Amino acid sequence: MYTKRILIIDDEETIQTVVQFGIKMTAGWEVFTASSGLEGIQTAQMEKPDVILLDVMMPDMDGIATFKELQSHSETEQIPVILLTAKAQTAEKRQFNDLGVSGVITKPFNSLDLPEQITRILHW
Repeated sequence: MYTKRILIIDDEETIQTVVQFGIKMTAGWEVFTASSGLEGIQTAQMEKPDVILLDVMMPDMDGIATFKELQSHSETEQIPVILLTAKAQTAEKRQFNDLGVSGVITKPFNSLDLPEQITRILHW
């Protein structure tokens, strides 16, 4: 059976750890982490994950800028991106959907439910 490969781009180490733990424990998927937009882009180019979970609020290069950069590279433009955000107002959700992301998961979330949410969003 093919194991899904997930890349988490989030500047908060605790979020990385919680998400990684939840996904590995409930789904057994392979998880990569990156602490910045730039590191995330480099990891995505090297590892070619099946999906990227991308934090919106990050210093230097935020999630939106990171997403746009991922879209500009042929190696990463086809990788689905799901935003992780505490911003869940209707206008913000519309803005995220207009960008072309695959989905939005609102913080706080239960990390044990993430594989099910990802599967539903991406129709796996």
